[in-house]
Amino acid sequence: MRHSLIFAAEVMNINRFFNVLVILISFAWVLSGCSEYNKVLKSTDINYKFTKAKEYYEGEYFYKSLPILEELIGLTRGTQLAEEVYFMYAKSHFGVKDYYLANYYLKTFTKTFTNSPKAEECLFLAAECSYQLSPTYSLDQTDTRNALDEYQIFLDKYPSSHLKDSANHQMERLNMKLERKAYENAYQFAKTLKYKAATSALKDFVKDYPGSVYREEAMYLIVKCQYMLADGSIEEKKLERMRAVAENYRTFAAAFPESKFLSDAESYFRKSEKQLEKLSSTASEQSKK
Repeated sequence: MRHSLIFAAEVMNINRFFNVLVILISFAWVLSGCSEYNKVLKSTDINYKFTKAKEYYEGEYFYKSLPILEELIGLTRGTQLAEEVYFMYAKSHFGVKDYYLANYYLKTFTKTFTNSPKAEECLFLAAECSYQLSPTYSLDQTDTRNALDEYQIFLDKYPSSHLKDSANHQMERLNMKLERKAYENAYQFAKTLKYKAATSALKDFVKDYPGSVYREEAMYLIVKCQYMLADGSIEEKKLERMRAVAENYRTFAAAFPESKFLSDAESYFRKSEKQLEKLSSTASEQSKK
């Protein structure tokens, strides 16, 4: 029993020793790395700094490459290294996902080095930055529109680019986001019983997005909202608005004869017809007097 306890204690001491050794080696490695990095930062040798910055960049240690490249931009201006330094600097911002700064520096690269073979990639990545900044459809879509504009600028400048399909794919996704935003805005008017605003917004939506997956429901809601608007209108406006219900229903039924909303839409149409008969009869009697 005593020997077992001694053996267990020795094993624990050995494990503790190895754990401490691993920590010391790791700490020494970190200190060595820090020491080397500080040496690079303090160096006045441009070529050495450039070599190390490129090494960090290619190893995707962008947080390390950025401070060195930032210094090298001023040191290499007007030299053969300037283009590559600025390219790595712009892409390092993209690498750390600082998309606002990356967008700025990538676009600046294309303006500064207009004839560079890297300008095409930079212009595409600038648009990608705005794509990454584009929020969910329910939020402000300024960055979404910026991204669409930037992809279009890219396609106009490089119509045969190997990145063309990627740009078109991203634009399609961005447009879908704007489409849903527009539909949800219009739907919200209907949901909150603001029938006049809903009718107008839904008609604008159908016009702006003729191929939308929401088109069927939007056109049905136009019939419904138009009827609710007409039904609550003063007599002077009711006749014209009830006629609009019938017109919108016929357009909807022609476009979607098998729609799941057709029976509901037809019920609003039938109600509008009865209202029109009543209104016409009243108008006829008044004209005789």
